[in-house]
Amino acid sequence: MTGKILIVDDEENIRQLVKYNLEKEGFSCREASDGQACLDIVRRERPDLIVLDIMLPAKDGLEVCRILKSQRATAGIPIIMLTAKAEEVDTILGLEMGADDYITKPFSPRELTARVKAVLRRSQKEPLQADELSAGQVRLNLLRHEAFLGDERLELTPKEYELLKLLLANAGRAFSRDQLLETVWGYEYAGDSRTVDVHIRHLRLKLAGAPDVAQAIETVRGVGYRLAEL
Repeated sequence: MTGKILIVDDEENIRQLVKYNLEKEGFSCREASDGQACLDIVRRERPDLIVLDIMLPAKDGLEVCRILKSQRATAGIPIIMLTAKAEEVDTILGLEMGADDYITKPFSPRELTARVKAVLRRSQKEPLQADELSAGQVRLNLLRHEAFLGDERLELTPKEYELLKLLLANAGRAFSRDQLLETVWGYEYAGDSRTVDVHIRHLRLKLAGAPDVAQAIETVRGVGYRLAEL
């Protein structure tokens, strides 16, 4: 796999570590040491993916992520947040601003390389047909608003259907509980985020006939849920 990766971190040793391991895999790399330099490079060169530290001078990583994801020309560039701060709030903020994945320091270079490859594969996939989503034996007919396990129809509640639809359409991406609430239940929902846990549990039970898909609905500790790529 090839591609141009922008590595953004104010610590040169971290940049060099990431660059060394990615270039071994055939990627070309550019570096930036602060948030403003990152924005300047992105606008000039349009990298295929950004490895973005949160704690940066000039503009921090969360602000850079927000700016890039809010602009049409750069919104589609995948971002992996890289941070020494393992607090849940930082992870959630990054995901809510549109980051595609995150990894905390200290990290395994092999794991980071694998994450980069996985995010690039997702971003480069051909778009699915507009009227259907699928994973394994599970299939959603979007025009008829129906779910199937093989040839048998799945009896899902409207919220279970919308949850499954969101996860299938974004396989590999982690969503916080708040993101799921806002997307599936709506911004005005005032209930408890544990509602998401209950619906995910019910969804897994109803997908028991497709254990690969049921098990692929993963709990991301301290964040929420994602559907692993099958």
